Amino acid sequence: MAERKKAANRKAEPQKSEQRLLAEKICALLSAKKAEDILIIDVTEKTTLCDFFVIASGHSSTQVKALCDHVEEKLSAEGVEPRRTEGTREGRWGVIDYGDVIVHIFNDESRLFYHLERLWQDGENATSYKD
Repeated sequence: MAERKKAANRKAEPQKSEQRLLAEKICALLSAKKAEDILIIDVTEKTTLCDFFVIASGHSSTQVKALCDHVEEKLSAEGVEPRRTEGTREGRWGVIDYGDVIVHIFNDESRLFYHLERLWQDGENATSYKD
């Protein structure tokens, strides 16, 4: 009886959308390969382009390429294919477009230069990923 009462008093957690779950899965994949400063930005109210940006950093062009390859490989194994990719072979800034989730993986220098967070985050729509 007490358990039911506790459950009724707890606030119901909002359901996570499919898109949010995909963004979180991508963050976990990036974290597993030692990406740094992983951020999810909800841009649902800001653009029709997508619902979420995932932004992460790698220290070198080799790591950026490896992070891009890892995300693509693991999601492809689950049947999730990107609509398109850009820059993933150069290692400065890789973009992987999964429709509702767009992944940006930068080297440190490019991330500082472009600073996408400044353009898209408003203080309430960004979440740092911690595993």
